[in-house]
Order: sequence, then structure tokens, then C-alpha cells
Amino acid sequence: MAEWEKNVRKAVPYIPGEQPKESGIIKLNTNENPYPPSPAVKEALEELSHRDLRLYPDPDASELVKAIADEYELKPEEVFVGVGSDDVLSVAFQTFFNSQEPILFPEITYSFYDVWADIYKIPYEAIPLNKDLTIDPEDYTLDNGGIVIANPNAPTGIYLERNAIESILKANPGSVVIIDEAYIDFGGQSCLPLIKKYDNLLVVQTFSKSRSMAGMRIGFAMGNASLIKFMNDVKFSVNSYTMNRAAIAAGTAAAKDTAYYKSTCAKIIRTRERVKNALIRLGFEFPDSRTNFLFVKHKTMEAKTIFEELKKRGIYVRYWDKPIIKDYLRITVGTSSDMQKLLDALAEIIG
Repeated sequence: MAEWEKNVRKAVPYIPGEQPKESGIIKLNTNENPYPPSPAVKEALEELSHRDLRLYPDPDASELVKAIADEYELKPEEVFVGVGSDDVLSVAFQTFFNSQEPILFPEITYSFYDVWADIYKIPYEAIPLNKDLTIDPEDYTLDNGGIVIANPNAPTGIYLERNAIESILKANPGSVVIIDEAYIDFGGQSCLPLIKKYDNLLVVQTFSKSRSMAGMRIGFAMGNASLIKFMNDVKFSVNSYTMNRAAIAAGTAAAKDTAYYKSTCAKIIRTRERVKNALIRLGFEFPDSRTNFLFVKHKTMEAKTIFEELKKRGIYVRYWDKPIIKDYLRITVGTSSDMQKLLDALAEIIG
């Protein structure tokens, strides 16, 4: 080891799903929305003058913040925006998790949480799920320095009822509780109304899933004004200009077109429910999903075998070679046509 390496901060990074370069594949591995964003987004980008790009963007992203606040009936000071919900969550970890007590999150969940905890030197405890892959709120009554729960959870897709989330909040008045609602628009009730009641609640959402804008990287958090101010103080201590002009313009347009994203979510939900029934007939089982993906395992065939056979046919799904979940595949809900091709391929593979 070189002498200088002793001062290097080393980390085991988060590994995202594959982004294959070849054309003609069916990509069901990263939970992207199969439909384009609102037509208003295209119009907003076309109106953006290339001359504007010589200027720094508004560091407060005021236009986007106001559009989100209006959509969710909040004050602008109750909204924080960032470069995707990953950026928002990263800032939240840096801002709120500074206790000597460990933060708590599920053992099986979004795998960026432990990465951030490691890189920011935050102690943590990963809480095992129940045998049916559900979260038990009673497990989150331990002494802690904060709590993070993805709801619906990923990769399981299981939704925790709002009253269960509230029980966690009631039990932890001294900790910030972050509810990561990346998939909430596909079938659950947001915990957003609870921010008026609990000043330690931060609700995080994204434009990547329901609003079809993964390529724009827009995420946001909602909470009481004190939480948001603390996050902005940390953000402005690191980088004042995190949101670029195109993202602000496109995000503002998308936030104002509620009807459009709700209609695409409804399409995905209809396809998801149809595919559930077809997968059952093929011998799969899975927890009930309230997301735009399904977390499935076959009764007789190994997940890795199915994953590799699908890949040979140009169909990408997500597989983790990890204990507890190595028998499962996560399948994004694509268009009706893509899902039918998936089902046809599965029928051929399984026989």
C-alpha cells in the first residue's frame, strides 16, 4: 500500500442496476417509468434559451420549490429539492444523523442507506424483517439516533400502513424519522399529512418514478420549516448550485401537471395487477406490491437461472446474489407489450 493511501476514505459503493448499451432490449431492472414525462416538460425544455445556460441557476430553485409546495398544499419553506432523492437523502443523513446512537433501518431495503452510513461514519443497526418480509414497527422502539424507512419498501414492494408509521413517530420523539416514499404514487397513502403533527418527520419523494423523469434527477423532501432550513444550511455549505436550469424548468412543468402523472400511474397499476395473475399461473409467488415493480420467486426454479435465461433473450430484470433475497427477482412493470414479452419468455424458460 502506498504511504498516502493510509489517509484515503475507502467505501464499498452502491451498485446500481445495469444500464445496457445495446438496442432492442427490454429493460425491467431499474424501476424506470415506461411512459414519457408530461408533454409540458418537453415544452418547458424547448422554451429554455441556450443563452440562459451561461448563467448560474437559481440556488434556491424557487420556481420548482413553489410548484411542489402548491401541489402538496405546503409553504415553500417546507420543501427541499435536490439532484434526485439520492441527493436529498444524502443531505438528510449528513444533517440529522449525528448521534452516538445507531440509526435504524430494515436489513432488506434500499441498499444506499448503509453506504451513506459508512461514508459519513454514522453508526447503524439493520433490523431484520419478519419472515413474510414485512416491517414490524415494534422493532423501531430501540434507542436510536434516527430512523429511515422506505415505504413502500424496496426491493420487496410491501407497503406499511400510515397508522403503523405514526406508531413509530410516537415512539421516537427525540429522533428524526425519514420516510422514503419513492414509490408511494403506485398504491399507498403518503405520510405527508403527518408532518403537521410531528416536527421530527421528513418525507422524501422523487420525480424519477411516477413522473417519468429519472434522467433529470429531481428529488424533494417535505417537513416542517426547521428541518428544511437545517438541510439547506448543510447543502449550501457544500454546493450552492445543485439544481441545473433544465431540471428546474422541467421539474416545475411536471409538478404542475398532476393529471398526467396520475394517468400513467394508473396504467402501470392496471398492468401490474394483470401481470400478478399471469405470474401466479406460471408458478411464481410474491408479496403484494404497491410499487411499479414485483419482487418474485419461483416455486421450483432458481432465480439466478431465470435471470440469466431472460438476459440471453434481451430482457433485463434485477437479481441480488445475497442471503435472504437470492431466491427473488425484482421485475419493473413496463408497458403492457413489454410485460407480455416477459411472460412469454418466462413460459418458455420454465416450460
